[in-house]
Amino acid sequence: MGANELSALLWRERELLDLLTFKLEEEQLLLTAGKTRWLQHATREVEQVMVLLREAGLGRTVEVAALATEWGTDQDATLRELVAHAPDGPWGEIFDAHLDAMTNLTAEIKNLRDVNERFLRAAARSTQETLAGVGGDSSTYDAKGVSDRSSQNARLFEKNL
Repeated sequence: MGANELSALLWRERELLDLLTFKLEEEQLLLTAGKTRWLQHATREVEQVMVLLREAGLGRTVEVAALATEWGTDQDATLRELVAHAPDGPWGEIFDAHLDAMTNLTAEIKNLRDVNERFLRAAARSTQETLAGVGGDSSTYDAKGVSDRSSQNARLFEKNL
Protein backbone atom coordinates (compact mmCIF):
# COMPACT_ATOMS: atom_id res chain seq x y z
CA MET A 1 0.00 0.00 0.00
CA GLY A 2 1.29 3.41 -0.77
CA ALA A 3 1.30 6.45 -2.97
CA ASN A 4 1.59 4.46 -6.22
CA GLU A 5 -1.52 2.44 -5.43
CA LEU A 6 -3.48 5.54 -4.43
CA SER A 7 -2.42 7.31 -7.61
CA ALA A 8 -3.57 4.32 -9.69
CA LEU A 9 -6.94 4.34 -7.90
CA LEU A 10 -7.29 8.06 -8.50
CA TRP A 11 -6.60 7.56 -12.20
CA ARG A 12 -9.31 4.88 -12.29
CA GLU A 13 -11.73 7.20 -10.51
CA ARG A 14 -10.94 10.00 -12.96
CA GLU A 15 -11.62 7.65 -15.86
CA LEU A 16 -14.97 6.74 -14.32
CA LEU A 17 -15.83 10.42 -13.81
CA ASP A 18 -14.95 11.03 -17.45
CA LEU A 19 -17.17 8.10 -18.47
CA LEU A 20 -19.99 9.49 -16.34
CA THR A 21 -19.59 12.84 -18.09
CA PHE A 22 -19.90 11.07 -21.45
CA LYS A 23 -22.98 9.13 -20.34
CA LEU A 24 -24.68 12.29 -19.07
CA GLU A 25 -23.90 14.08 -22.34
CA GLU A 26 -25.29 11.08 -24.21
CA GLU A 27 -28.44 11.28 -22.10
CA GLN A 28 -28.68 15.01 -22.84
CA LEU A 29 -28.39 14.40 -26.58
CA LEU A 30 -31.23 11.89 -26.40
CA LEU A 31 -33.35 14.37 -24.47
CA THR A 32 -32.70 17.26 -26.85
CA ALA A 33 -33.35 15.04 -29.88
CA GLY A 34 -36.60 13.79 -28.37
CA LYS A 35 -35.40 10.19 -28.53
CA THR A 36 -37.03 9.18 -25.27
CA ARG A 37 -37.24 5.58 -26.48
CA TRP A 38 -33.54 5.13 -25.62
CA LEU A 39 -33.57 7.21 -22.47
CA GLN A 40 -34.06 4.24 -20.14
CA HIS A 41 -30.92 2.60 -21.54
CA ALA A 42 -28.88 5.76 -21.08
CA THR A 43 -30.17 6.19 -17.55
CA ARG A 44 -29.30 2.58 -16.70
CA GLU A 45 -25.77 3.15 -18.01
CA VAL A 46 -25.42 6.28 -15.84
CA GLU A 47 -26.53 4.24 -12.83
CA GLN A 48 -23.99 1.49 -13.64
CA VAL A 49 -21.16 4.02 -13.76
CA MET A 50 -22.37 5.49 -10.46
CA VAL A 51 -22.10 2.04 -8.84
CA LEU A 52 -18.52 1.71 -10.12
CA LEU A 53 -17.73 5.19 -8.81
CA ARG A 54 -19.04 4.31 -5.35
CA GLU A 55 -16.83 1.22 -5.31
CA ALA A 56 -13.83 3.24 -6.47
CA GLY A 57 -14.54 5.87 -3.82
CA LEU A 58 -14.53 3.19 -1.14
CA GLY A 59 -11.18 1.88 -2.39
CA ARG A 60 -9.79 5.41 -2.42
CA THR A 61 -10.93 5.97 1.17
CA VAL A 62 -9.08 2.84 2.29
CA GLU A 63 -5.91 3.82 0.43
CA VAL A 64 -6.01 7.42 1.70
CA ALA A 65 -6.34 6.14 5.27
CA ALA A 66 -3.37 3.82 4.85
CA LEU A 67 -1.21 6.49 3.24
CA ALA A 68 -2.28 9.11 5.78
CA THR A 69 -1.06 6.84 8.57
CA GLU A 70 2.20 6.31 6.70
CA TRP A 71 2.63 10.07 6.25
CA GLY A 72 1.82 10.81 9.88
CA THR A 73 -1.60 12.43 9.57
CA ASP A 74 -5.14 11.50 10.63
CA GLN A 75 -6.62 8.32 9.12
CA ASP A 76 -9.79 10.22 8.26
CA ALA A 77 -7.83 12.73 6.18
CA THR A 78 -9.32 13.93 2.93
CA LEU A 79 -7.32 13.95 -0.27
CA ARG A 80 -6.83 17.71 0.16
CA GLU A 81 -5.42 17.17 3.67
CA LEU A 82 -3.20 14.39 2.36
CA VAL A 83 -1.79 16.78 -0.26
CA ALA A 84 -1.05 19.28 2.51
CA HIS A 85 0.83 16.62 4.52
CA ALA A 86 2.69 15.09 1.60
CA PRO A 87 6.42 14.67 2.14
CA ASP A 88 8.90 16.53 -0.04
CA GLY A 89 8.91 15.15 -3.54
CA PRO A 90 6.48 14.79 -6.43
CA TRP A 91 3.57 13.14 -4.59
CA GLY A 92 2.06 16.36 -3.32
CA GLU A 93 1.91 17.77 -6.84
CA ILE A 94 0.63 14.50 -8.32
CA PHE A 95 -2.19 14.20 -5.81
CA ASP A 96 -2.98 17.90 -6.15
CA ALA A 97 -3.30 17.44 -9.93
CA HIS A 98 -5.65 14.48 -9.34
CA LEU A 99 -7.68 16.58 -6.93
CA ASP A 100 -7.96 19.49 -9.38
CA ALA A 101 -8.97 17.22 -12.26
CA MET A 102 -11.56 15.41 -10.15
CA THR A 103 -12.95 18.70 -8.85
CA ASN A 104 -13.34 20.01 -12.40
CA LEU A 105 -14.97 16.79 -13.61
CA THR A 106 -17.35 16.83 -10.66
CA ALA A 107 -18.38 20.41 -11.43
CA GLU A 108 -18.99 19.48 -15.06
CA ILE A 109 -21.03 16.45 -14.01
CA LYS A 110 -23.13 18.59 -11.66
CA ASN A 111 -23.83 21.03 -14.48
CA LEU A 112 -24.82 18.24 -16.89
CA ARG A 113 -27.04 16.66 -14.24
CA ASP A 114 -28.81 19.97 -13.63
CA VAL A 115 -29.36 20.60 -17.34
CA ASN A 116 -30.66 17.05 -17.87
CA GLU A 117 -33.00 17.46 -14.92
CA ARG A 118 -34.40 20.65 -16.45
CA PHE A 119 -34.95 18.83 -19.76
CA LEU A 120 -36.71 15.98 -17.96
CA ARG A 121 -38.94 18.36 -16.02
CA ALA A 122 -39.84 20.21 -19.21
CA ALA A 123 -40.64 16.93 -20.95
CA ALA A 124 -42.80 15.80 -18.04
CA ARG A 125 -44.61 19.15 -17.98
CA SER A 126 -45.17 18.96 -21.74
CA THR A 127 -46.54 15.44 -21.43
CA GLN A 128 -48.90 16.50 -18.64
CA GLU A 129 -50.12 19.46 -20.70
CA THR A 130 -50.66 17.23 -23.72
CA LEU A 131 -52.58 14.69 -21.67
CA ALA A 132 -54.66 17.44 -20.08
CA GLY A 133 -55.62 18.66 -23.55
CA VAL A 134 -56.79 15.26 -24.70
CA GLY A 135 -60.54 14.83 -24.26
CA GLY A 136 -61.03 12.76 -21.16
CA ASP A 137 -64.66 11.95 -21.83
CA SER A 138 -64.27 9.12 -24.31
CA SER A 139 -67.23 6.86 -24.59
CA THR A 140 -67.47 3.11 -24.63
CA TYR A 141 -69.79 0.84 -26.52
CA ASP A 142 -72.06 -1.86 -25.23
CA ALA A 143 -72.63 -5.31 -26.76
CA LYS A 144 -75.11 -3.84 -29.27
CA GLY A 145 -72.62 -1.26 -30.51
CA VAL A 146 -74.41 1.65 -28.89
CA SER A 147 -72.37 4.37 -27.23
CA ASP A 148 -73.00 4.94 -23.55
CA ARG A 149 -72.60 8.69 -24.06
CA SER A 150 -75.47 10.67 -25.38
CA SER A 151 -74.24 13.13 -27.94
CA GLN A 152 -75.36 16.72 -27.77
CA ASN A 153 -73.49 17.57 -30.96
CA ALA A 154 -75.28 18.42 -34.16
CA ARG A 155 -75.42 15.68 -36.74
CA LEU A 156 -75.65 15.84 -40.47
CA PHE A 157 -77.38 13.02 -42.30
CA GLU A 158 -77.31 12.70 -46.03
CA LYS A 159 -79.90 10.68 -47.75
CA ASN A 160 -78.77 8.86 -50.87
CA LEU A 161 -81.33 8.82 -53.63
